[in-house]
Amino acid sequence: MSKSQPSEQELLQSILQPLLVDFDYWFGRSKELLERERIAFMSPSAQSELLARVERAQQEVSVAKMLFQAVGGQAGIEASQMVGWHQIVTECWHVSMQLRQSEQSKIEE
Repeated sequence: MSKSQPSEQELLQSILQPLLVDFDYWFGRSKELLERERIAFMSPSAQSELLARVERAQQEVSVAKMLFQAVGGQAGIEASQMVGWHQIVTECWHVSMQLRQSEQSKIEE
């Protein structure tokens, strides 16, 4: 007995919706970090620019989530858009990791 294939809408619901929630979560954490900390290894302008990109991406994700819900999960998002969001999240992860390492080095000194 074989299972029937999920519909496109079911696939979008099961994959895209949680992905949007994840992007929203990581952009929120990144925004909080960039607003709260003065990151010594970044210039103030670089930190400000990254914060602006995070805020813009967070707004885009918010709009995408609202549209996705408004159309009942029957619309997708351009892959290139999600790739851009992923690049920003990855950049923020690297900044966070580098910040933790530099803080750990200070503790060990």
